[in-house]
Amino acid sequence: MRRGDSPVRVGIVGLGNIGHHHAERLTDLGETLVGGVDVVEEARERFADEYGVPTFETFDELDDAGVDAVIVTTPNAYHEQYAVAALEAGADVFCEKPLADTLDSAERIADAARDADGFCMVGFNNRFLPAAEVLKESIDDGQLGDVTHVEANYVRRRGVPGRGGWFTTKDVSGGGALVDIGVHAIDLALHFLDFPEIVEVSGQTRSEFGTREDYTYLSMWGDDAEEVAFDVDDHATAFVRTADGRTLSLEVAWAANRPPNNDFVVEGTEGGATFDRNDNALTLHEVGDGGADHFRDTSVETRDEDAHALEQEYFFDAVRESEPVERNTVEQALSVQRVIDAIYRSAEAGHAIAL
Repeated sequence: MRRGDSPVRVGIVGLGNIGHHHAERLTDLGETLVGGVDVVEEARERFADEYGVPTFETFDELDDAGVDAVIVTTPNAYHEQYAVAALEAGADVFCEKPLADTLDSAERIADAARDADGFCMVGFNNRFLPAAEVLKESIDDGQLGDVTHVEANYVRRRGVPGRGGWFTTKDVSGGGALVDIGVHAIDLALHFLDFPEIVEVSGQTRSEFGTREDYTYLSMWGDDAEEVAFDVDDHATAFVRTADGRTLSLEVAWAANRPPNNDFVVEGTEGGATFDRNDNALTLHEVGDGGADHFRDTSVETRDEDAHALEQEYFFDAVRESEPVERNTVEQALSVQRVIDAIYRSAEAGHAIAL
């Protein structure tokens, strides 16, 4: 039983790079890493060697070892399998973004979370960046007036994460740039808008760079496989309307012939803001008439913080208290998944999709 300040007993399912990323942070936070699960023997051996914990081929073996919480970092197509199993076993679940590879799968995870004794939190770490926290507080305090539009950009000049791996294979990932990085942009924009009711989505996806033999880049997050398989999008543009007349515009790309951009522009009736996710930088835009009519742009400085660690700390505190999270909820992640699904359906149909 979890009590007081005792460490949370944590298991990780999916022992690739993202699993290691979480393992490092949870051990730094003083939680107890019980073990890990992966179907690939080499991944299990590497994880066991690095962290000195047992690793297993199945979730049941991890469950038998005794865990309070499970972190799911598998490829997207397997989120449902392990998140639902962990919830049904009574564990609290942290599931990396996106919630699932398809909307149907995401809805099944949400159903399992509603019926479970534990809870499910989803990995949208950008909300925990200090500048993003300041911006959200400024919005909630009314400093910007009524927020009417958010422009969300997550554009890389060249940033396809290794062609031929699971990121670029639709059956495993569920999609390309839109699912991988667009999900962050959509979540943060909806977060700034307080997750409004969405009534219409219009979108277009493209695949212009991933299959090119002359794909030129300076660095790559992953590695190209021997066979360059690529059946997903590398670029998406979308426009979202809400029931109360507010809007969201989205530009996402793994690769584009333009400068990279990871800005979020928030427009309100009394002020606005520009948040640069890459630099954790925030600028507030205001006008005034004191002394003379003027424009005022204020730069906000915050500490440099590890948003992943802050996100984990919030999750583990909730596990310790046996209280559901109020941030990064499974219902919010389901809203993000609905927008992603609607963008793909709109691109295929060639017209806007009503929700």
